[in-house]
Amino acid sequence: MNEILIKGARIVDPVNSTDKTGDIFIKDGVFANPSEASENAQIINADGLTAVPGLVDMHVHLRDPGFTYKEDIISGCKAAAAGGVTSLLAMPNTKPTVDTPETVKYILDKAKNADAHVYVVASITEGLKSQKENDLSALKNAGAIALSDDGRPVENTAIMADAMKQAAKLGMAVTAHCEDLYLAKGGIINEGEISQKLSVKGMPPAAEDVGTAREIALAQAYNVPVHICHVSTATSVAIIRDAKKRGVKVTAETAPHYLMLTDKELLKRDADYRMNPPLRTEKDRQAMIEGLCDGTLDAIATDHAPHSVEDKADFEKAPNGSIGMETSFSAAYTVLVKGGKMTISQLIEKMSVMPSKILNINAGSLSYGKPADVMLFDPDEKWTVNPEKLHGKSKNTPFKNIELTSKVKLTICGGKIVFDER
Repeated sequence: MNEILIKGARIVDPVNSTDKTGDIFIKDGVFANPSEASENAQIINADGLTAVPGLVDMHVHLRDPGFTYKEDIISGCKAAAAGGVTSLLAMPNTKPTVDTPETVKYILDKAKNADAHVYVVASITEGLKSQKENDLSALKNAGAIALSDDGRPVENTAIMADAMKQAAKLGMAVTAHCEDLYLAKGGIINEGEISQKLSVKGMPPAAEDVGTAREIALAQAYNVPVHICHVSTATSVAIIRDAKKRGVKVTAETAPHYLMLTDKELLKRDADYRMNPPLRTEKDRQAMIEGLCDGTLDAIATDHAPHSVEDKADFEKAPNGSIGMETSFSAAYTVLVKGGKMTISQLIEKMSVMPSKILNINAGSLSYGKPADVMLFDPDEKWTVNPEKLHGKSKNTPFKNIELTSKVKLTICGGKIVFDER
């Protein structure tokens, strides 16, 4: 019998409107009443630490199968655990693409011994080519819980509409990478003052905005849900806000790098600051914060996208993407909680509760009987991000050398301690 008793933590659980000092008891992988603890329970002294439900990161690239020199399921989940992430949604742009039941099963099998719960999002189209729709029902039966061609948009609007309608019947989420490729036309950073200064091809905010508007139009026309990935522009936030007021079934996420950084970082000509969508302007950054605070944006996800040092060596030729699971909580806490924009409870709503609801998974709360996924953090500890000390295979973090406030100290996933830095 496996028992853990966490003593004297500040317990913050938005689902149960809890914010108090107390004990948390874990028995056989689920939360239970602390009064049931036996004398054999492992005691964790949580004095000065805050306990919250494990984070749910609904946008992660584990690069497995096919690109395991960048990351794999096991190493990615080690990085997750170090960031307090106990559940994650693995994106389908692997090699082969996650477009067959066999690949879905491969990921789920390999993840059985990982340090986080791995959920699979399968691709909408074969090979992410936007030409032939996959057998969505077979992918669901294999264990996929969501659908996306993330990494690129589904160019064929008729296929996207059909996928959204089918997904609604199957009880699967559709997470949409919103980008008009004709407008983006190979831009590698935000189009504007910085792209002009660097003489680098820019990606206009309109590319994202037009993609966002299309998915919302489909959701409204067919009365089906859609989730908008990695929102980065002020206009997209405004479009989503308007759609929600009109009752459209739309949810949306942004990422910590859009909350803290702007395209001015690109003046360093360092490809670790290049991702898609790109870092935008200060006006856009403020719009992300406002969108989270007023409920327009439901979730914070990382878009964790590992690349090797060699991949990222050439500023203009490097692939897009940055890692984020180990820094996501601290970065968001620094901007939003320390910045006086929201409470810890409201932040956990965005990083655990809402992602669980959108994906319809059993997570996001410390209620008795729920899977024992919990993160303990020190709200006052300051630390400087050193890429070499991160736990995944890749080091391409845009938060390098930045001082953050709040540090994950212990992560328990399914009743098992998967990260301990006390």
